[in-house]
Amino acid sequence: MKAEYEAQAQPRPTLVMLHGLLGDRHDWAEVIAALKDVPCLALDLPGHGQNDQVAVDSFSAFHHWLTDTLAAQDIHRYCLLGYSLGGRLALDHARRQPAGLEALWLESAHPGLPESERDERMAHDARWAQRFALEPLERVLTDWYRQPVFADLTHAQRARQIERRLANHGPSVATMLRSTSLGRQSSQWPWLAETSLPIGYFSGRQDTKFHTLAARLANIAPRVHPIALEGGHNLHTEQAKSIAEPISRWYQRLG
Repeated sequence: MKAEYEAQAQPRPTLVMLHGLLGDRHDWAEVIAALKDVPCLALDLPGHGQNDQVAVDSFSAFHHWLTDTLAAQDIHRYCLLGYSLGGRLALDHARRQPAGLEALWLESAHPGLPESERDERMAHDARWAQRFALEPLERVLTDWYRQPVFADLTHAQRARQIERRLANHGPSVATMLRSTSLGRQSSQWPWLAETSLPIGYFSGRQDTKFHTLAARLANIAPRVHPIALEGGHNLHTEQAKSIAEPISRWYQRLG
């Protein structure tokens, strides 16, 4: 299995990390470094990194892919940490109540749109997917990082992101974007309001959209613990140690 696994002697649940669209498992390197005595498994999502030739066609297919991946690694107790797309995939997987899942951390992840907004979002993502599939990747990335959600990035930060993401295979990204569009995601708001699973939600104070979502979640979902950090959408890059701290505390309570 193409993943980085940090073996630990103690039988603690493995922290499984899912990156966002255009990322790869290496995005979590600084967070892993800050997580002392926590067993970590950072995965390349389908269509990304060393799994760029792996494809899934739905959230359900990803759920099965992740289940099979964990079984192949002999992982039976685990937690999930997911950013953006990875958070949405983690959330969909968690609401299926898989055996062995003990906690969930979400970073800048959307719980789902009202049904009335889903067609418009699918059309929006389909346009981006067509560009990723057909146009030079650098040109598409330049426009991608001009979207409002990335408004907090400086010019230098935006340039670094574009340079890092040029390793992607555009058609593979396009397939994943179509298959896991926010418009195809079922709403997880009701599940979040009722679940007993421990959940932490990281949001950046400069990321108005997702910081507002975090506040709304805290009001309706008693098991969701909001964790506000200084920064924007991509907190695990900006605030790796601050992401690691509450996760480490949770693991310490396990003994």
